[in-house]
Amino acid sequence: MPERDLPLKDYDHLPVGSLTTRIRTLGSDDLKTLLAYERSHANRMQVVSAMEHRLSGLANGAQPSGGDPAATGADAPPPAAGGSPVSEATTGPPVNPPSQGDPTNPAQPR
Repeated sequence: MPERDLPLKDYDHLPVGSLTTRIRTLGSDDLKTLLAYERSHANRMQVVSAMEHRLSGLANGAQPSGGDPAATGADAPPPAAGGSPVSEATTGPPVNPPSQGDPTNPAQPR
């Protein structure tokens, strides 16, 4: 089965922590589809175990949680604050490198 046919968009690129959260939004059929795909591709123990546990919960009456399985949530980096806080007023003192034999450098005692 191609990745584009899976219930979670960009499944192969989602971090494990995100997967374990997103599978809670899926029903049993979608979860079985993902589990079969996972077993035949990466077969990551943590992901397979989480999916099996969730399938067991659904079989025992649990309901898929609300929410959008495609939502990025914590996966997206925070927006850039914009601009650098560095300015002439926040620069450190000038650095005087070692003289390296330069007798005109006043930083080195003679």
